[in-house]
Amino acid sequence: MDIVLGVADEYALDRAWAALLPASAFIPAMLHNTSSPMTNPSVPASSWSQLISFVPHPPLPDDLITSSLVGSSKGMSAWPRDYIPRQFISLLVLTYIGIHFLYFIFAGLSYAFIFNHEMMKHPRFLKNQVRLEIETSLRSFPGMTLLTVPWFVAEAQGWSLMYDDVSKYGWAYTVFSIFLFLVFTDYSIYWIHRWEHHPICYKWLHKPHHKWLIPTPFASYAFHPLDGYIQSVPYHLFVYIFPLHRVLYLALFVVVNFWTIFIHDSDMITGHPLEKIINGPAHHTLHHLYFTVNYGQYFTWADRMGNSYRQPLSELDPLLEVKAAEAAKREKEALGKAQ
Repeated sequence: MDIVLGVADEYALDRAWAALLPASAFIPAMLHNTSSPMTNPSVPASSWSQLISFVPHPPLPDDLITSSLVGSSKGMSAWPRDYIPRQFISLLVLTYIGIHFLYFIFAGLSYAFIFNHEMMKHPRFLKNQVRLEIETSLRSFPGMTLLTVPWFVAEAQGWSLMYDDVSKYGWAYTVFSIFLFLVFTDYSIYWIHRWEHHPICYKWLHKPHHKWLIPTPFASYAFHPLDGYIQSVPYHLFVYIFPLHRVLYLALFVVVNFWTIFIHDSDMITGHPLEKIINGPAHHTLHHLYFTVNYGQYFTWADRMGNSYRQPLSELDPLLEVKAAEAAKREKEALGKAQ
């Protein structure tokens, strides 16, 4: 996210922070250059400058006091880019906006073009479920964002092991780090997810997500806020244990968000060559139906090791229940007409 923050600072946030907390509001009047009408102490400070004059800020550089930028419409902020409170607020806003974009774009596209809308006729599909899934997600976003932003701030402060130059570790490690990231996060999330099914915390923490027995892509973030955050921790923790290229990390972060949405489309396509390796939508559909199977995120190996793997079979397809319910309805209508 530090890449996103850097771009946002360059094209928007520098100007926004300069307008919100201009450095000129914090320079003592006695140090102003009286020869400049722009900084003349005889010119009364604006009401906004007076209002914000008490806001904490780091020491201003000496050369800023005489800078021609101070007080101008394109001035500088008293909170520089690397100031932690500024980074926290900026990243809070960017993350909150970003999660809405990712959610509605990816979930919306998956719902429109991948999700089988016949599944909405399933007997266990809730009334107004799509609206309820979206409402639950939107209620979760503020808490999830607030808990996640400290990780992003630490990254922006340079406390992680992310790097910019591929030559630092070489192309071989850079490519290998993709596999390492997927294995580390998959195995970690497996155990977090499985722990969340323990009776001590399932009812209040994870059960809200299992309200959706036949999920749509909009259920992908319909969590308790703490649940959604805890399952995301391995993604953030990875870059504090293993080096990872900065751009690659951002790309993987987007991909795993897309994958989280993709596996919630209730698809039960079976018989493909990778279904015993990849934990796809069919596997996760069975997890929502049977609760104690297929906890993995990308692969099936952790479930196999933990004896929680269940093979997707065509006879387990919930669409069969839809067809059976439709057939029963038609038969009932036919009997009614016959009478």
